[in-house]
Amino acid sequence: MIGYVMLGTNDLPRAKAFYDALLAEIGAKQLMDFGRSVAYGVSMEKPALGVGLPFDGKPATVGNGVMVAIAVDSKEKVDRLYRKALELGGTDEGAPGPRFENFYAAYFRDLDGNKLNAFFMG
Repeated sequence: MIGYVMLGTNDLPRAKAFYDALLAEIGAKQLMDFGRSVAYGVSMEKPALGVGLPFDGKPATVGNGVMVAIAVDSKEKVDRLYRKALELGGTDEGAPGPRFENFYAAYFRDLDGNKLNAFFMG
């Protein structure tokens, strides 16, 4: 159902460096670069994550209650993404661990304050 999710940034080169390194951990890469934004994914047939400068020209701000959840296929990948995000300058919002039965997750914010979650179901 979801085709892509877009996150705002006020510093596109910095955001691209963060997401290039972070998403490489799970085999995702830049699929499209539009100059003002970039789309990441594992293929054009799967949902993507976009990062870009706001179209209206106003500063990007963080949406309260907004979070992007990245599904991975192991607890180890949850741990890896979390560590990589912090290594790249992201901030902790909840260390990796079980949240409820069959749901293992970690929460962090990117360099612009956008909240992300890496999770494994199983």
